[in-house]
Amino acid sequence: MPALRWRSRDGASAIATLQGAHLVSWIPAGGEECLFVSERSPFAAGRPIRGGIPVCYPQFAELGPLMKHGFARHLPWAFTGAAESEDGTRVSFVFEDSPQTQALWPHSFRLILTATIGGASLDVQLEVANTGTAAFDFAGALHTYLRISDEAAVRLAGLRGTRYRDREGSLTGVEARELVTAREPIDRAYFAAPTELQLEDAGRVFRIRQRGFADTVVWNPGRDLTAQMVDMPADGYKRMFCVEAAALEPPVVVEPGATWVGGQTIVAPA
Repeated sequence: MPALRWRSRDGASAIATLQGAHLVSWIPAGGEECLFVSERSPFAAGRPIRGGIPVCYPQFAELGPLMKHGFARHLPWAFTGAAESEDGTRVSFVFEDSPQTQALWPHSFRLILTATIGGASLDVQLEVANTGTAAFDFAGALHTYLRISDEAAVRLAGLRGTRYRDREGSLTGVEARELVTAREPIDRAYFAAPTELQLEDAGRVFRIRQRGFADTVVWNPGRDLTAQMVDMPADGYKRMFCVEAAALEPPVVVEPGATWVGGQTIVAPA
């Protein structure tokens, strides 16, 4: 599958496929791989990649009439360049509406995804521009799969007091736990979520910040669901934990000529 690999001056590296502008690898300077990608992903044109950082747009999950998580992750983006900054090395990709997308979702748009690596940090930014003459709304996410050592050891801090809804809609409430874990399967959207979280994994701590995205989705499928997934090994759930910057409720409205911007920054353990 066509992809781009780039490095920062201090040795950090990353890989993104042109399909979906999908990050499938991020290794901080002097560190180890921080993104989980299933070894059973097909890496075939038009088929989603299991892991990394998929871009969900203009729909999240099955919450709408489109294909699951929308079409942006299935279609090719264009690489538009690289640049150096004080934060590291930045690359960008663009994806615009076409007759193919118009047949699915009749709106004119331009997406720009920018990914910056340097030191211990990865920053991913998504811009959504309305290039048409009528307003539209969308839901979306940076569906980040972090590589962890063991699902029994992972703990996510910072969501206590945040309103949530489970994916199936059967359970809603306010998070009472100081630490959200993966000891049991979790598929939960947190609304008006804090902008900073910490993921603890066997003594390591990832710092996760988001901007623009109002919500956060936390997902680990657990053993039983993983066993039903053809693109995941049986133990895949033990090695991944999703902390997703999301825009779900209410959907984001973009007026003609306007641009919405959201992003997620992850700082890896030292």
